[in-house]
Amino acid sequence: MANTPVEAVEAVEAVEPQRRDGEEGRRPSIPDLLIVAAGVALVLVAAFEGWARLDRGENIFVFFPPLLAWWIPHVGPGTVLAPIVAVAVVAYGPTLAARMRWSRLVLAAWAASFAWIVSLALIDGWQNGIVVRLEEGQEYLSDLPRVTGLGQMLSIFSDHILTKGQDPDQTFFWTTHVGAHPPGAFGVFVVLDRIGLSGGGPAGLFVILIGASAAAATAVTLRALGAGERSAGGTNLGEDLARRALPFAVLFPGAVWIGVSADGMFAGVVAWGVALVALAATRYGTRALACAVGGGMVLVFSLYLSYGLVLAGLFPLVVVAVTRRWRVLLPALAGGALVVGAFTAAGFWWLDGFEKVQIIYAASIAQDRPYEYFVYANLAAVLFALGPAVLAGLRRLAMHPRAVPVGATLLVAAAVVAVLLADASGMSKAEVERIWLPFGVWIVLACGMIPRRQVRGWLAVQAVLAIAVNSLLVMPW
Repeated sequence: MANTPVEAVEAVEAVEPQRRDGEEGRRPSIPDLLIVAAGVALVLVAAFEGWARLDRGENIFVFFPPLLAWWIPHVGPGTVLAPIVAVAVVAYGPTLAARMRWSRLVLAAWAASFAWIVSLALIDGWQNGIVVRLEEGQEYLSDLPRVTGLGQMLSIFSDHILTKGQDPDQTFFWTTHVGAHPPGAFGVFVVLDRIGLSGGGPAGLFVILIGASAAAATAVTLRALGAGERSAGGTNLGEDLARRALPFAVLFPGAVWIGVSADGMFAGVVAWGVALVALAATRYGTRALACAVGGGMVLVFSLYLSYGLVLAGLFPLVVVAVTRRWRVLLPALAGGALVVGAFTAAGFWWLDGFEKVQIIYAASIAQDRPYEYFVYANLAAVLFALGPAVLAGLRRLAMHPRAVPVGATLLVAAAVVAVLLADASGMSKAEVERIWLPFGVWIVLACGMIPRRQVRGWLAVQAVLAIAVNSLLVMPW
């Protein structure tokens, strides 16, 4: 077993899987460039077709295809701060990720991710970039005056999902984001308001803080799953991959939408739920039991944040299947049952809410968004959140799936499958650059396959993409 993180990294680099291709140089390989070119081509096709549909007068409600955004170049405090954070991560991130002690590295990654997300948001300024994001007309905070407390909100929630057009007897109906999600998401902001963290500023920073933690949570999961798979030098292969992937998880282009959209918070919650299950499956005793119950509670609670997070159930299934620790299922299910029981006792039945949301979705702008276009435009949109480095990492992972712990390969594969299933369902037409963030934070782990000498170059590309998107476009989140 390796004695220090430095020895661990040196050991894995001695058998660096990418060298099987002879691609240890500083320049990207031709196959990597080709897969990135294919991604760019998909984006261009979706953009040109989207503009053509807009020119024909089609109301696809996407103003900068394939993104829901407006072309408005602008600057703000983040115009200075974001490049500083990016340069620091590019210059020092890979080295620190290799050398820092694990506990400190996890906290440092969380802090760096938070700094990156906030700096990007501040390109729009404090007010426009953070404060008003959750206060605008169809966002969560606008419905706070309608509730007196968490219990009261849960007891009436289902009665006000449908709009007046669908239920003429409605006294009022929830705004778009509140009604289109289960009450867990709105409940978070109700609680924040009741404990004194009122307004868009505190709510926005809270969302960013939880969203930023996804980088740390995915790393914790990889390390736990890799405990049983070690290199010839005795190093934890999952930890090695996590250390390689962490700088990319920090400079995640999807940070543009984590700051500030509730979907970014959802990504962090799901990631920690999976991490707890992974810890439970690789430990014994009271701590394992506590992690299993906690993981089940967090993951089931995520279902009360967004109906679409049912697909995130693939992640804990991967964990249990890889570790073969089926024993964690019972306490995890028990923890989840506590959450279901609490919401049900308070007056909200998940299936009832889901049924009503399907009705309002069918009557929404989704009916004007053609499936045959968005089935591929969605994939183009999510590429903005993933970045070109992820495409290169995915290619390498597909070529050498056994070069990393099987759990890591399957987690990335599960995230890709979740995206494809969500896309095929037609329940997400556009806006997936934020909606699929809970899946994107797992796909970015494939960047751990990028050769060591190319890491800084690819990191720079990821950072430039995020800064460009946030500087040239204005988005409603």
